[in-house]
Amino acid sequence: MHREIIIDTPEEKSARAELEKRTDAEALRMKRFLAMPDLSRTPGSPLYEIIQKALSAKSLDGFDIIKIPEIVPASVTFDLFNMPPGHPARSKSDTYYVNDENILRTHDTVFWHYYLNLPEIKTKIAKGESFGVVCYGKVYRKDEIDNRHMNVFHQFGGGYMVPKTEKDTGAVWQEKLKEALNDISHNLFGKDVKNRFNKDDFPYTDPSMEMEIEKDGKWIEMLGCGVPRESVLKNFGVDHYTGWWFGFGLERLAMVSMSLPDIRLLWSQDERVKKQLKLGNKFKEVSKYPAITRDISFVVPKTFIPNNYFDLIRDIVGDLAEEVTLLDKYENDKKFGADKISYAYHIVYRSIDRTLTVEEIEPLQNKVIEETKKQFGAEIR
Repeated sequence: MHREIIIDTPEEKSARAELEKRTDAEALRMKRFLAMPDLSRTPGSPLYEIIQKALSAKSLDGFDIIKIPEIVPASVTFDLFNMPPGHPARSKSDTYYVNDENILRTHDTVFWHYYLNLPEIKTKIAKGESFGVVCYGKVYRKDEIDNRHMNVFHQFGGGYMVPKTEKDTGAVWQEKLKEALNDISHNLFGKDVKNRFNKDDFPYTDPSMEMEIEKDGKWIEMLGCGVPRESVLKNFGVDHYTGWWFGFGLERLAMVSMSLPDIRLLWSQDERVKKQLKLGNKFKEVSKYPAITRDISFVVPKTFIPNNYFDLIRDIVGDLAEEVTLLDKYENDKKFGADKISYAYHIVYRSIDRTLTVEEIEPLQNKVIEETKKQFGAEIR
């Protein structure tokens, strides 16, 4: 059995109320993201199926489930997890800032802050007791547009903590971590799945590893994991403890399990798609609808941030944008000026459940052009 703990914070309520009053483009998209369903808690979704299978693993038996705020302090997200000022993840080109202090959560590992500060967990630590916990749900990051990435996705993370003894070296807990993850992967992919672990590097675990599984003769990265760093635990006021932590993206696992060619299919309402979205079921392409492509090139100030441009396209086009690729990027001080740069992008419009028409796409492309000029001060070429 799993006990569920739900964390509500006044900081999140205040940030949501503040966000609700705003009408700028960034606020509107953040409100839209927050309103999207949590597929890890939506029965019928393969992401929900992954969660249920993972939670039934013996290695997670009796673990608490913690549900945390979706708007969290930047300081908690970054400072406590050894991501110092200047770390790329802190950039506004990668992260959605609700205000100067709070962001849409970028990783679910932040749950450790909320869990380790619970009074009952502080009591357990004081008594030298062990404990385990998992957390899952939506996370948010600015990202490129292609068939493998969305800026709203889902993660599942967890870990087990015990009082540290002289025998508890990183190597010892690495082996225990491998055993736990092998158990979880067997629940997800079957007893015959082959796993392997490679050395990796994360700011909050050491030693750190990535786990791969073999699928159709290829090794595919599944998750990151490791032994929590003493410095990170001390950030939480925890000393003389050790154990193992892990975290993985649910979309990646679902797409590998079903050989899914496009991440957007996980959100599809097309019954021909939905009935196929079962873990282990090899997806069969429902007639791939034809694409309509358009190019756009423009000159903008060098302060231009591509991830913000992808957000603009998502705002206008939604899921009809299958892919946006950079065709060209160059500087020419004589032609454009020292503070300007030229970009050219190729946009692929394609629906996953119907045929698009030129008459439908032209107004969208025209709006992309107009908003590119308006929001980025662009000169269309």
